[in-house]
Amino acid sequence: MSALLHALLILCLSFTQGGCMYSSHHFGEWNDSQLLPTIQKLMKGYNRYLRPNFNEGPVEIGMSLDIASIDAISEINMDYTATIFLRQRWRDSRLVFPGNESISVDGRLVSLLWIPDTFIPDSKRSFLHDVTVENRLIRIFSNGTVLYALRITATIACNMDLTKYPMDRQVCTLQLESWGYNLQDVVFYWTRGNDSVRGLNTLRLAQYSVESYYTTVSEAVYETGQYPKLVLHFALRRNVLFFILETYVPSILLVVLSWVSFWISQSSVPARTCIGVTTVLTMTTLMMGARTSLPNANCFIKAIDVYLGICFTFIFGALLEYACAHFCTMQHQTIEDLHRDLLRELNESSGNGSIPVVTSTQPNQSTEVGSTAEEPTKQPVTCDSRNNGGSKEKMAGQGCGRKAVSVFTVENPHNIDRHARTLFPTAFLFVNILYWLYYLFL
Repeated sequence: MSALLHALLILCLSFTQGGCMYSSHHFGEWNDSQLLPTIQKLMKGYNRYLRPNFNEGPVEIGMSLDIASIDAISEINMDYTATIFLRQRWRDSRLVFPGNESISVDGRLVSLLWIPDTFIPDSKRSFLHDVTVENRLIRIFSNGTVLYALRITATIACNMDLTKYPMDRQVCTLQLESWGYNLQDVVFYWTRGNDSVRGLNTLRLAQYSVESYYTTVSEAVYETGQYPKLVLHFALRRNVLFFILETYVPSILLVVLSWVSFWISQSSVPARTCIGVTTVLTMTTLMMGARTSLPNANCFIKAIDVYLGICFTFIFGALLEYACAHFCTMQHQTIEDLHRDLLRELNESSGNGSIPVVTSTQPNQSTEVGSTAEEPTKQPVTCDSRNNGGSKEKMAGQGCGRKAVSVFTVENPHNIDRHARTLFPTAFLFVNILYWLYYLFL
C-alpha cells in the first residue's frame, strides 16, 4: 500500500512540473536546461530589444509571399480577403554558430529573438492562425541567417473603379511596411523579384481571373520619417459570361418581347397594354436586382446601369408608341366622322331647291279717292343665290378645316406600327454596337 501511495505522489509531482513547464513556454520564459546546447550558447548575452547591426547600418530583410487563397472580393466594401504565407529573412551576426546545418526551433521561441515589425498598412482585419499551434516557423542557419515564416489571413482594402462593371479590370495591392524602424534601421527587398510571389497563377476565383502581377520596392513617407515598403500589384479581370447570362440576355429578350405589340392590331387595347406594362415592370425588377450586390454610390455610373437604362428606354418607348398610334387612330376616326356629318348636312341643305316666299303690298294712303286697290300678288323668290352663298361658305370653311387638321393628323395611323417594326430593331442594334465597342475596346 505504501508503494502505491509513493507511485501516485511521484505521478502528481510529474504533472505539476509539466504544467509549470507549459506555463513558462506560454509566456516565453525559457530555462537553459530546456534548450539545446547550441541554443544555450547563442542566447547567452543576446538582447532581443536591439536590432542586428546596431550602430553599424540598416538590416536587410528579404520578403517572399505564397498566396494560399483569395477567399472573397467585395465590391460593396471595396476589399478582398486573402490567406498568405509571409516569409522574412535577415542576418543576425549574434546567431552565428559553427557547421553548415540549420536549426528549426519551436515557434514560441520567437519571444527570445529580435524580429522585424512588419505590418500590412491597408489591412482592415487580420489574424494569425493558431490551430493546432500558432503557425510560426523559425529556422536559424549557421551563418546567422534567420528565416521567420507565418500564416496570416487578412482583409485588405482595394480601391475599385466600377465605371465599366461588369467589364472592369481591377488592380489591387498588398503592401508590407515597417512600423517603427525607418530606412536608417531596416531595408526591405524582394528575395527573387517577381518570382518572390507564388500561388497567384494557380488561383481559381468565382468572378475573376488573375491577369498579371508584379512587385515593386518603394518608400512610405510619414510625419515621423521614411519607412521601407514593398508592394505587390495584381490585376483582376472580371468574368463577364456570368453577367451576360444573368442580366444582359434577359434584358435583350424583354426588349424583343416589347416589339411583339407592333404586330398586334391597334384595336386590341388590352393585349397591347398588358404587354407594355408587363415588360416595363419586369425590366424595373431586373434593374433593382442588378444593383443589390453593388455599392450605392452616386459617383459610379456603371456599364450595366447604362445598358439597363437603354433597354428600359426602348421598352418604355414601345409602350409610348402604342399610345401615340392609338391616339392618332382615334383622332383619325373622329375627323372622318366629322367630315361625314358635314357632307351629310351639306347634301341635305343643297337638295331642298327654291322656297316660295309670299309678299303683300298695302294700298297707298296718299292715293286719290276712286282709285282701285290692287289685289295682293304672289312673287316667287328663289333661294338659290342664298343657298349657293351658304354652300360656298361651308365648302370654304370645310376646306380650311381640312388643311388645319391635316397638319396635326396622320393620314394612315397604321403606318406608325409599320415603321416601328423597322425603326426599333435597327436603333437597338446600332446602340448595342456602340455600347460593346466602347466598353470592351476603349
